[in-house]
Amino acid sequence: MIKIICLGKIKEKYLQDLIDDYQKRISKYHKIEIIELKEVNDLEKEALDILKNIDPKDMVICLDIMGQSYTSLEFAKLIDESFIKYSNITFIIGSSEGLSKKVKDKAHKLLSFSKMTFPHGLFRGILLEQIYRSFKILNNEKYHK
Repeated sequence: MIKIICLGKIKEKYLQDLIDDYQKRISKYHKIEIIELKEVNDLEKEALDILKNIDPKDMVICLDIMGQSYTSLEFAKLIDESFIKYSNITFIIGSSEGLSKKVKDKAHKLLSFSKMTFPHGLFRGILLEQIYRSFKILNNEKYHK
């Protein structure tokens, strides 16, 4: 299973439509769950909520501006190799304040999509699109280019 743990609700309908579309597309390849936690603007409280949703057997990937960057092909390979070792991959998208050190310390990888800052709802859509693209790449299906 793929889990995406994120803080805050999506308020914009167009972003929720984008997220729903990619979540549906991904579900043809793999089970996916989005866990929305309340944003409380306290990294330590948010960390406790996040950590409750992580299974010790999950491959944990935190989205962080200081993380490693991947091409889409490298990201697909990361997903493929992760499912060989782990039954679940858990992606964590922090609040506007970022992620607590406690959460980052639980991560197997810190992943950066860019040095730029994105709105959280839009980024959730971007992450889902790249996960979908990864499954298309791994299954040698037309979409990637």
